[in-house]
Amino acid sequence: MSGERIRRGFASRPTAPEAWIKASDARSPADNPYTARLTIDVTPMLRGRIKVTAFQRGLTVADMLRTLLEREFPDDFEGAR
Repeated sequence: MSGERIRRGFASRPTAPEAWIKASDARSPADNPYTARLTIDVTPMLRGRIKVTAFQRGLTVADMLRTLLEREFPDDFEGAR
């Protein structure tokens, strides 16, 4: 332990952030139709209700919320134009 230790983090920062962001857009939807991540803040109580409801329906939280969002914001949504 005489030398200086180099610590590497779990993930390194991208050297070209713009290229890194655009690379995710270049993926084919056939590879994975859910390529964008959405993060929202909810209360612990709401989070619990969402998780319990998904469990009762035999769904994952992600699948249940995707269905809800698709229903509320269909492809033919007029505000998207």
